[in-house]
Amino acid sequence: MKAMIGLILIARAKTMLRCSTIVSYGVKGRDVMTANRQAVAEEKARSRTYYQPENFPIFFASHRPNQGLGGYLDGPGVKRAFDIVFSALALTLGAPLYLLVAILVKLAASGPIFYAQTRVGRYGRRFVCVKFRTMIVDADQLLENIVSQNPALQQEFKNNFKLKQDPRITPLGRFMRMTSLDELPQFWNVLKGDMSVVGPRPLVPDELKRYGSAIHTVLEVKPGITGLWQVSGRNDIPYDRRIQIDVSYSRYHSFSMDLWILFKTVRVVLFPKGNGAY
Repeated sequence: MKAMIGLILIARAKTMLRCSTIVSYGVKGRDVMTANRQAVAEEKARSRTYYQPENFPIFFASHRPNQGLGGYLDGPGVKRAFDIVFSALALTLGAPLYLLVAILVKLAASGPIFYAQTRVGRYGRRFVCVKFRTMIVDADQLLENIVSQNPALQQEFKNNFKLKQDPRITPLGRFMRMTSLDELPQFWNVLKGDMSVVGPRPLVPDELKRYGSAIHTVLEVKPGITGLWQVSGRNDIPYDRRIQIDVSYSRYHSFSMDLWILFKTVRVVLFPKGNGAY
């Protein structure tokens, strides 16, 4: 009898020990899950405020919708369809303007009408980005001579990959850059699928290392003819801020954001003074 009572007590004690262990693990598990959720929420909150476009904080005040009509419009299929229609219309309806600019470029300086440069697209794929030429012939070779003879210009180009007072740019080219007319041929890149109408800046290969680990986020989407950077000050923005802008767009872009950027782009092009283009 005593032996039976002893066995019952031992079995009960083991059961209670297992229950207490399960409860303990359950509490710890909930604590770990809570901590993980808090860490994810903090990271998302930090990312949302990485860059916030002026006068339109709603883009980064909430997540992009992933359900219903909003989620459908923000899908890659809709963005690509919009790119095809928009670029086709721009190339067709803008043909007279293209012809006029091409004639002016040819008359302004000797050399080719277009300037082609290797840029980095989605997932790191290289493509040839086409623009109307805004510089003199052999501008790339001349750049090496300019920066080698002037340490200040060398540092400026190292910091921004541009020169604010670039002697290689023709008078017509400076006007075209200020009004973004030089970028019109890029609609052909959009139609081909290399670029999007709206997106991060199309980077040259030498810029990739400046982005660090952020480059993986930026290269998840196609570069755009226009974007947050273009409507937020362009070259007047410090380079580190440009990276923040590209990362923010890549993470939280939406169809409504693209429409807003296009609206802002029209205003920047029509009133180009002080828009940071050079």
